Amino acid sequence: MSDNDGGTDHAGGAATMSARSGTSLFRSFAHRLAGDADALPVEGLLPSFDGATGWLNSAGLTPEGLRGRVVLIDFWTYTCINWLRTAPYVRAWDAKYRDQGLTVIGVHTPEFGFERNLENVVAQSRNFGVEFPIAVDSDYGVWQAFANHFWPALYMADADGRIRYHHFGEGEYAMAEMVVQQLLLEAGALGVDPDLVSVEPTGFEVPADWRTLRSPETYLAYGRSAGFASPERARFNEPRTYPEPSRLGLNEWAPSGTWTLAQHAAVLNDAPGRIAFRFQARDVNLVMGPAARGTSVPFRVTLDGAAPGDAHGFDVDDQGNGTLADQRLYQLIRQTGTIRERLVEIDFLDAGAEAYCFTFG
Repeated sequence: MSDNDGGTDHAGGAATMSARSGTSLFRSFAHRLAGDADALPVEGLLPSFDGATGWLNSAGLTPEGLRGRVVLIDFWTYTCINWLRTAPYVRAWDAKYRDQGLTVIGVHTPEFGFERNLENVVAQSRNFGVEFPIAVDSDYGVWQAFANHFWPALYMADADGRIRYHHFGEGEYAMAEMVVQQLLLEAGALGVDPDLVSVEPTGFEVPADWRTLRSPETYLAYGRSAGFASPERARFNEPRTYPEPSRLGLNEWAPSGTWTLAQHAAVLNDAPGRIAFRFQARDVNLVMGPAARGTSVPFRVTLDGAAPGDAHGFDVDDQGNGTLADQRLYQLIRQTGTIRERLVEIDFLDAGAEAYCFTFG
């Protein structure tokens, strides 16, 4: 896990732990009776939200105004696949414990420039069912107040405004929920159900297939990318015609056609243009969109040179056809059965496409 990187916590297989398995190991730590010594350390006081540039689903909130309630802070950005896979748990905790004294606050801190657009944040928060208060953190004010470095990141504060727990990345859902329960009990909540929530994720929210995943998050902007394997040397911020690569090794990628490798993204100058990536994963996702708001760019995905068929992602059909209409995360491939090294190619049929980052699952 690195700074500004939605890292993944593989420890203990927590991301796939059922509501019943393994929880007894945690309950003696997380579930305490009133009057017992604190099992959770005090990590500091809940910082201010003054750095937020706006709020959604709520008037502005303050640490002082939240006293008496347990507070769960969820740092997210809407293109982050790691956050998306945690989202069903956070939504379920909000629904189950809100009336017993839990306030969930989603802090939306953008990774890419287009995620600063409030209309985009509103639309995507609705798409992903984020109904709890959202601190819009477009200038990184709240991020800096928490000294945070990761998407996703959870921080939990007790009813006295003291941070008692944090977790970075995916996983540890059972532990996190039992911390919520403990803090609610400490605050005097009655009738807290000790059973853990059960979720049924769909779409982007389905956990990764960690057993077969061998491809990392890969940026396509100049200077940020690993695995660039074009026969032509990359040029910064100027149009360049890149030839087709003769072959790609695992986790190598290359553009072909006329592209500008800018600081923020790979931008297609003239159509057609292609991006090829050799990967091993069940899912292939790509953050991308049209460079100009209100326009669209058709594209076609192939897998090992053929239409993806049943392996198509939900943003393309079985022939691999899709359309860029928004700047967001697109799912291109979701495979079943045996997972092995394969080549995915995305052909953009009009100019004006921007490609930011591959993620896998």
